[in-house]
Amino acid sequence: MRPSPPARLPINAASARPAATVRPAATARAATAPAATPRLAAAACICVALLAGCSIAGRKAAPAPTPEIVPPPPANVDSIPDATPRREPRSAHGNPPFYKVLGRRYVVLATADGYLERGVASWYGPTFHGESTSNGEKYDMYGMSAAHKTLPLPTYARVTNLKNERSIVVRINDRGPFVANRLIDLSYSAAAKLDMLKEGTTLVEVKALTVQEPDDLTRSAEVPPPSLYVQAGAFADQRNAQRVLDRLHTGGLSSAFILAPPDGKPPLYRVRLGPISSVPEFDQLAAKLRALGYPDARLATD
Repeated sequence: MRPSPPARLPINAASARPAATVRPAATARAATAPAATPRLAAAACICVALLAGCSIAGRKAAPAPTPEIVPPPPANVDSIPDATPRREPRSAHGNPPFYKVLGRRYVVLATADGYLERGVASWYGPTFHGESTSNGEKYDMYGMSAAHKTLPLPTYARVTNLKNERSIVVRINDRGPFVANRLIDLSYSAAAKLDMLKEGTTLVEVKALTVQEPDDLTRSAEVPPPSLYVQAGAFADQRNAQRVLDRLHTGGLSSAFILAPPDGKPPLYRVRLGPISSVPEFDQLAAKLRALGYPDARLATD
């Protein structure tokens, strides 16, 4: 049985606009854990009550809202169409210059242009169906949507499962997931189409899409999945890369190596570990790198 979600937290930003709600994920999931990632959430009325102070003293508490009944999943989830990129204004809610969750500060990107990142995807489902997303829309677990910590709302993105090469397009309208090493939180349908419901998490590539640029797939399901690595850092000076490599080897990370720049490319020496094949491996190496003073580990492909 899926655990109940904790309270919802409002975005804390130095902005006069109303705070957008966010739902942090509680804990990282192992590959065999239950499907949906738990997420922290807090009712906005609590914040209003705190700000209003004694002005609401003596009023009767409003009755708790009736939870929305979650309809059964469609017979064929794969038939649900992907989100179609279109021009939309930046949402009035959920886009403060920055916000804080669990003591960490997140800066919302000015634009999604050129965004390409790899990391771990999770998904969220029935517990949040029908609740407000960070931009004020209702979360539909059977829609093709997602949550991201820093991309502008809304943003359209192609998400590719790097373990099986399945690829989808989602519309990002929520904030999260707020747990270490997690890049994006997908709706039930999006996760189902990527074939990641059972494991709960998977390694993905997230590429922001715009109406101006065609959505050219960089790979297809017909080609073998790429080899995946954890990148500890990239350095223009080879000596700096060697110093990091020596420290990782001393710290017991024997799989670390330096990837030299290809001929004709700018000199950039990447310190990587792997290859890896699963989310638990990525989490384990990322934790060891943090302990050695390298907190910005990222997923990389060959």
